[in-house]
Amino acid sequence: MREVTFLRKNEKKWSEFEQLLLSGGDAHPGVITDLYTQITDDLAYAQTFYNGSRTHQYLNGLARRAHNKLYRDRREPFARIKTFWVDEVPHIMYKNRRILLYSFIIFAISCGIGAISAANDPLFVRLIMGDQYVNMTLENISKGDPMAVYKSMQQTDMFLGITFNNVRVSLFAFGAGLLLSFGTGLILFYNGVMLGSFQYFFYEHDLLFTSVLTIWIHGTLEISAIIVAGAAGMVMGNSLLFPGTYSRLHSFQTGAREGLKMVVALVPVFFVAGFLESYVTRLTGMPDVFKVGIILSSLLFVIWYFLIYPAKKSNKYNHVERPY
Repeated sequence: MREVTFLRKNEKKWSEFEQLLLSGGDAHPGVITDLYTQITDDLAYAQTFYNGSRTHQYLNGLARRAHNKLYRDRREPFARIKTFWVDEVPHIMYKNRRILLYSFIIFAISCGIGAISAANDPLFVRLIMGDQYVNMTLENISKGDPMAVYKSMQQTDMFLGITFNNVRVSLFAFGAGLLLSFGTGLILFYNGVMLGSFQYFFYEHDLLFTSVLTIWIHGTLEISAIIVAGAAGMVMGNSLLFPGTYSRLHSFQTGAREGLKMVVALVPVFFVAGFLESYVTRLTGMPDVFKVGIILSSLLFVIWYFLIYPAKKSNKYNHVERPY
């Protein structure tokens, strides 16, 4: 590759990196770590093909400054934890916002497929949910308590079991990204079909509104987290499929690291969802206004933290490209 082509391909990234270093206390150590990995890769390439050139000297100085910045930040472990939630995760979410959108679209379409399938085949819900669950729910409906399933376990045992299962599902959705994103897509598809058929089942029994006000107390966070976990799996899978100008191994390492951070960010979300499902969802007699309040609060949090806040953080560091 000619040196001028190499410059044009990477000048925006280098300019962003330099501006982050110049931002002093506002620079994000986690973001710098990711960019530092890319810069050192570029430095190795420049050292091989343009050794001694101005490009090589510039990248060498940039990498040295980043190294000093990272070494200083590692002395502040508590600040590093704060940086992860306040800076790193929003940066990664914004960077991969298109993949997050794709994950949502796959899930939403799958929900529609599940609902349509349940509407056209009376046995479809039993195929997806299982005879035991359907029969139990029908029995609860006949008793006048369709949401009794959420009262069937002791709260603490239910909380631990649900939280563990949610974390397991998110890790599974992430790990399935190793199948070149296809595995993650299948998991999103299955969960979407299951949700769509599940909601149609209650619609068929004139209980859609009741089910929405009950299930989505915890489901708003739970389903949102599954969509984000699906995006994390696709971030890793796409890094193998589309390495860009980097080696496939280097691209995979970056994608896997970003995807894993997205999944780790979901752990508190799953804990809150598990708590709501175990201790709050079972309160079926709670006034509707409180249910709606919990659902809307959860939805607003998801939209703010995973969409609005990352966009605002990104706008703060949108810089004009420097001429080289």
